[in-house]
Amino acid sequence: MSRVTTPNEGKPFAGWDWARPIPAPLALHRTPVVEAWTDYNDHMTESAFLLVFGDSSDAFFRLIGVDEAYRAAGSSIYTMETRIRNLREAHIGDPLALTLQLIDHDAKRLHIFHAMTNEASGEVLATAEQILVHVDMQAGRSSPFPPEIAERIEAIAKAHAGLPVAATVGVPLGIRRR
Repeated sequence: MSRVTTPNEGKPFAGWDWARPIPAPLALHRTPVVEAWTDYNDHMTESAFLLVFGDSSDAFFRLIGVDEAYRAAGSSIYTMETRIRNLREAHIGDPLALTLQLIDHDAKRLHIFHAMTNEASGEVLATAEQILVHVDMQAGRSSPFPPEIAERIEAIAKAHAGLPVAATVGVPLGIRRR
């Protein structure tokens, strides 16, 4: 059995250009829906939505400097919680474009929000909200981001501060009774 890889696997951190404006939101990942992601209903399966959102998160990690070399040095980012809202179907060949918004952060954690859009129709197909934590893998526990990564996160937070936050962010999950 092979391990899961991302489209960015092996692409090192490209460096941070402080002179370049930071997009708000970030648009870091695009992909077509492939046949392997579809199910017996002939649409993209729920696990594939998570996979694609994970690929978008991975692109974000690389943007801030978390790549293979960073992980080899003993630190990484782990997912604590993910919530996916499936809004529309996606089918083989549909062009997906993902955006990522940094909602909040502290010394160890990130709160991010993804939107997955059908690039051809402009329809939002799904959203994902995640809480992520920086981890010292050798100690097996959370740890603060190192200063250079914390600076990049703070720069993105400032760029995203004026963005509206989706009404679904932070909303409890449950069946609402009338």
